[in-house]
Amino acid sequence: MQLLNRTAGRLSRHRRGPLAGLVVLFLGLVLSGSLYTALAPAPANSQASDTDQIAQGKELFLTSCATCHGKNAEGISTVRDGYQLGPSLVGVGAAAVDFQVGTGRMPMASPGAQAPRKEPVFDEEETAALAAYVASLAPGPAIPNESDYSIEGLSEEEREEAIARGGQIFLTNCTACHNFNGAGGAMPRGGYAPNLHGVEGKYIYEALLTGPQQMPNFSNGNLTPEDKRDVIAYLDSIQETPEYAGFTLGGLGPVSEGLFAWLVGIGSLVGAAVWIASHTTRSKKSKVNA
Repeated sequence: MQLLNRTAGRLSRHRRGPLAGLVVLFLGLVLSGSLYTALAPAPANSQASDTDQIAQGKELFLTSCATCHGKNAEGISTVRDGYQLGPSLVGVGAAAVDFQVGTGRMPMASPGAQAPRKEPVFDEEETAALAAYVASLAPGPAIPNESDYSIEGLSEEEREEAIARGGQIFLTNCTACHNFNGAGGAMPRGGYAPNLHGVEGKYIYEALLTGPQQMPNFSNGNLTPEDKRDVIAYLDSIQETPEYAGFTLGGLGPVSEGLFAWLVGIGSLVGAAVWIASHTTRSKKSKVNA
């Protein structure tokens, strides 16, 4: 008990010392600064930068997109029932804008059954600004990061497994439109499934996520982000695989192969038969004349 009293007395004397107040003040400042750093909102510069980007995107939108999609991206309907000049973009998210604008499909020269891919009208900065503006209207799918659609960080065994899983998913869900080789094909009402060869992984991921034009929407509830990544890995793998069978005929399967068989195969046989028949007739005539 006497030891505890002596210790308490020493502590009491130190608390009354001239440096005790400075130490307590210093510890309080450190604690307050740490809490502020952890809980403070984003820096004002970052918020100002986001605001400027959205403002730039809105200006670009009003200049190049509002004619079809409306001044508030609400879409524009025509006199024809159920037909829109441009659909509403509220809630489509930044991913849809990045896909459509980044691949040059938007803006369209005129409404049509499908927007073809062409050279982009806007550069990367302008595309990002348009995506930021549309994303500010309502929540929607965000632009994916490279880690979302790339298997670069996986081991060799994990890559092979991802490609095998992606092949199963693609053959089950995508071959009806894009063909088993990803070469694309015709669709009803003037549309078509585009060729997937050489398409960047980011745009394939965004197309799966947002479902552009006639393509169905594969949300993360239908296909997980890992499933989408595996599909992209499979498509990359079939482009790198050599064609051991010779001519691919566009990779369109029985359509091009059947056409080739009829025109070249049967056509050659018919030509050979005609040639044999004509030469046989000539030989008989020459023998009769002799």
